[in-house]
Amino acid sequence: MTLAKGKINTPYVVNEVNTDHEDIKTLLFSLGCYPGEKVTIISKLASNYIVNIKDARYSIDEDLAKAIIV
Repeated sequence: MTLAKGKINTPYVVNEVNTDHEDIKTLLFSLGCYPGEKVTIISKLASNYIVNIKDARYSIDEDLAKAIIV
C-alpha cells in the first residue's frame, strides 16, 4: 500500500520508492526515506502530509506520499 493510504500515528516501514522520476527518489533518499526505514504520518491536511522520518518532521505532498510504498 502507499503511504497516502496510511493512518495517522501508525508507524510504517518503507518497502520501496516507486517512481520513474530520479529527482523524486533523490529527494526522498536525502530525507532518509529508503527501504527498511520507519515513517509515521503525523497529520494530513488536504493533500499535504506531515511525516516523521528519523526523528525529523517533513511536509510532503500527495504525489510523494503515493510514491512511498509501505
